[in-house]
Amino acid sequence: MPFYLFQNPNSGEIKEIFFKMNDIKTYQENGTEWSRIYTVPQASIDANIDPYSSQAFVEKTRRAGTIGDLVDMSKEMSERRGGIKNDQIKKDHIKQWKKDRNLTKNKGYTPQF
Repeated sequence: MPFYLFQNPNSGEIKEIFFKMNDIKTYQENGTEWSRIYTVPQASIDANIDPYSSQAFVEKTRRAGTIGDLVDMSKEMSERRGGIKNDQIKKDHIKQWKKDRNLTKNKGYTPQF
């Protein structure tokens, strides 16, 4: 979210200012430092998804807000399938990942998905 809200402490005027990720989020105009207004992100994702259906996951996340939203939803679906140790879909994915890269149990890198 690159836009931030700032309010003039004297007049109460509110402006929306664009910042890059690494910019310092302060705003001054005519020697007056404006106060930043913090807002709650407005995002929601439908949690009523079949955790075993990849098609349902794709359909629901097609319009997801951020990569973080996707990661959170993926983690939630994995937990609903039995958690990290019992998630068969995750185990199958890691097994295929290793097979595609010619890795064995004793050689190579295991992904930390």
